[in-house]
Amino acid sequence: MTPPLIDVHVLAKLRLAHAFYNTSIMLLFLYHGWLGFRIRRVRRAKAPLPFPVMRLHRKAGPILAAMGVLGFFIGFTLVMLHTGKILEYPPHLFTGLAIVILLVTTLLVSRRIKGPDSPYRTPHFILGCAILCLYVVEVFLGIGVLF
Repeated sequence: MTPPLIDVHVLAKLRLAHAFYNTSIMLLFLYHGWLGFRIRRVRRAKAPLPFPVMRLHRKAGPILAAMGVLGFFIGFTLVMLHTGKILEYPPHLFTGLAIVILLVTTLLVSRRIKGPDSPYRTPHFILGCAILCLYVVEVFLGIGVLF
């Protein structure tokens, strides 16, 4: 094993900060998903649309996606500083990478949603559900990495 490039105590604190940050992002995504589900349910019921909720969902989505990608690269950097090996924690790495790919894909799909009957709404919903599921798995994998 290569010696860490930074102090072990500092690294331990940074790892905990990474865990707290990404857990916070996961919780924000759960809230974001709940907003999206609320919008979807109202839209399918042909009820009046909740425009403030829609505005929040549209504005927060790209920001949360960027924050999720940032969390991945922070974790990647911490592993490289600690061990120097990319594949030190393969399940955690590949789950995080899958989340990043899904975040970018969801963002690109959401940009194509135009009008009330857009065919991109269902793929956006499915990708969002996949992101939420993978985030839960990622947090549990991350707990295994910490301890």
